[in-house]
Amino acid sequence: MLTVLVLYYSRNGSTAELARHVARGVESVAGVTATLRTVPSVATVIEAPAAAVPASGPPYASHAELATCHGLILGSPTRFGNMAAPLKYFLDGTSSAWVSGQLVGKPAAVFTSTSTLHGGHESTLLSMMLPLLHHGMVMVGLPFTEPALARTRRGGSVYGAGTIGGAEGGLSDDEKVLAQLLGRRVAEVAMRLAVPAPR
Repeated sequence: MLTVLVLYYSRNGSTAELARHVARGVESVAGVTATLRTVPSVATVIEAPAAAVPASGPPYASHAELATCHGLILGSPTRFGNMAAPLKYFLDGTSSAWVSGQLVGKPAAVFTSTSTLHGGHESTLLSMMLPLLHHGMVMVGLPFTEPALARTRRGGSVYGAGTIGGAEGGLSDDEKVLAQLLGRRVAEVAMRLAVPAPR
């Protein structure tokens, strides 16, 4: 059984909802399972360390999970056209994975939630790709041949899945379809590449 790590940060729930649809897409491929993980918030003043396990939602990710996954899908809300600090903080701590090449040759993809239509959706997706490319990962996007990509009036692009956070009714049908397609595509590429995870 191959594992795709769906790693995200979500503050208000939109990115978490996208993550669940991405995970459904991953698990639509026989022989592949999704592992949902999040990261703790960061602050300039820390009164106490974050609990090892959050009060709700999936567990916090560990760097060790990067070594054992067969694919990685990152999600973050947009912060001024860039990924949110908690996800960036987690990625900044992956230098040992980079030195040892733990992620080289594994497929990766990205997804985001923005608060407005022109709030930096695509630049955020691109910002999340940069560290993954430095890790030697194989980037997977969404093809223009997907009808939902032409229909969507909110989130989603060739760079990855997305949503307009806080929109009435939550994710649109097209946003759900694109998030699931992204997960499925990464799972399919992971099956083709079948990079054996170190033990």
